Amino acid sequence: MVQTSPRAIPALYRSTVGKKAIMAVTGAVLVLYLVAHMLGNLKVFFGPEEINEYAAWLRTIGSPVLHHEWFLWIMRVVLLASLILHITMAAQLTARARRARPARYRHRAKVQGSYAARTMRWGGVIIALFVIYHVLDLTTGTVHPEYEHGDVYGNLAADFAPERWYVTLFYVLAVVAVGFHLRHGLVSAVQSLGLSSPQRARALHLAASAFVVVLVAGYLSVPFAVTVGLVD
Repeated sequence: MVQTSPRAIPALYRSTVGKKAIMAVTGAVLVLYLVAHMLGNLKVFFGPEEINEYAAWLRTIGSPVLHHEWFLWIMRVVLLASLILHITMAAQLTARARRARPARYRHRAKVQGSYAARTMRWGGVIIALFVIYHVLDLTTGTVHPEYEHGDVYGNLAADFAPERWYVTLFYVLAVVAVGFHLRHGLVSAVQSLGLSSPQRARALHLAASAFVVVLVAGYLSVPFAVTVGLVD
């Protein structure tokens, strides 16, 4: 029987491999949520009754074992913990990579990299700000002038109304930032876990791009539909 040393877990956490693994796992949790949330949003195209019933059902998951909305709060705690761990590991890995670099030269050649890789930091800032605003807007209704508890359809329709174009613009920018961030993250996670190879690199990039395009299109379809009057 293989015994695990009490120091093995802290050592793994401190290692680069361990931090990358934590980033991959927490990233997977966040991606699964993004997919589930997108599918839920698309119910707006089936009318107010269906999406409002779906929102009400989310509050009763686990009943009668779990009390009303307990599942949602458990999910929020897991997502918040995953987000904090994900950001922390990214910051620590970045700092470690900088410390490992040789002394900087005054004239250093540009490091080639994808647009997503070069803008991960700013994309992360945009996403973080959007998450805070999105919660205050469509979860608590704090910054939503016409928010009505339980009326998800009406809240979405009012939120992305043409006169609130600035909200729609911010939403589009945030979703696109998520797309770039996610594409780079998917490729990096597969490579970090040793599941990629030069022979599969092209297929990996194509699969990541296709997945991100579908996800971004799914999210942007809702504000687009409201703006053009398909949802009112």
